[in-house]
Amino acid sequence: MLNAVGVIAEYNPFHNGHRYQLAEARRLSGADVTVVAMSGNYVQRGEPALFDKWIRAQAAVANGADLVVELPLNTAVQPADRFAQGGVQALAALQCQALAFGTEQPDLDYADLGRQIADLPAHPAGFVDYSQTYATQLNTFYQETLHVTLDDPNVILALGYASANAQLAQPLALIPVPRVAVAHDAVQTRQQFASASWLRDHPAAMADFVPAAAWPLYQTAQCSRWADFWPYLHYRLLTMSPVELREIYQMTEGLEYRFIQQNRQAASLTDLLKRVKTKRFTYSRLSRVSLYTLLALHTDAMTQVAVPLRILGFTSAGQRYLKQIRKASGDTLLTRVNAQSGADTAPYGLTVQADRVYTLVNGTEQNFGRAPIRREKG
Repeated sequence: MLNAVGVIAEYNPFHNGHRYQLAEARRLSGADVTVVAMSGNYVQRGEPALFDKWIRAQAAVANGADLVVELPLNTAVQPADRFAQGGVQALAALQCQALAFGTEQPDLDYADLGRQIADLPAHPAGFVDYSQTYATQLNTFYQETLHVTLDDPNVILALGYASANAQLAQPLALIPVPRVAVAHDAVQTRQQFASASWLRDHPAAMADFVPAAAWPLYQTAQCSRWADFWPYLHYRLLTMSPVELREIYQMTEGLEYRFIQQNRQAASLTDLLKRVKTKRFTYSRLSRVSLYTLLALHTDAMTQVAVPLRILGFTSAGQRYLKQIRKASGDTLLTRVNAQSGADTAPYGLTVQADRVYTLVNGTEQNFGRAPIRREKG
């Protein structure tokens, strides 16, 4: 029987740090295969991925991942705690025995902290300070309650994984992987390492910081950025009423009026978010709401369950693992999209609709006629 360690990722884009993490995940866990639950064409901060899901999956399977599946859209673009919960549930459904994650504080007892967080109230009564974001108040609450420093985004996300894991009937073993060389969102490089955010801002310098097998893929791939989607969002906000906009997921506390009013003068998404920004909302939250608006994502669609995990790529070892788990996985896995599975009313239909918008910029069909990437070695 093959044992699997799982990783939850965006790979936006896949770089040398990700290759290191996959190697360490395998080494520290002793697993036979590495399974990656990866965001599709839109990522957690509310942005389109720089390269499409197929390019990123191909880079991953060429550099240490044995199986890459697509996180459902309604998991991939959620706030951090819900993103973490959906990712952990996906790896559990794939029968992973362990979960590996990068962190600046690898010595914390994440399993114990996860159990403590799982026992805390979901919405503490003290979160009523409208001069601070919910995330700021939550982090302060965690620090005071758990007595840990939460200055690093990776640590906060790791605690989200740990909390979601503690709520599983059979929790996974948690494998913290120390982050090396550069911090999350670092604005400087070190040796052959750079953060994904730096690489998105410096695509011309990417060759020095990504695996040799990934660079040729990136050279010929179409890049997609929020600026490319801005005209479509701008149009939607110009033509939607407050009542219609209020139906968009997380469009709360009067945000619909601010978006409509400020959009009329906005020259770009960056300009719009600066105009809409208040102390109550983070830029990430506002970017996600902008994405929800662009894609017409309503609450019912964003809270649906039992969305299949699309298989994007695998190695020979990953293929053997798929055969091992197929019977127990049932309808969890989706290999190909056809008229039935890709219909608007089908569970995967939400991703198909969103990917059509991505194709407007990317120019490449993302679902129909696309088969998983196969790599024979591994």
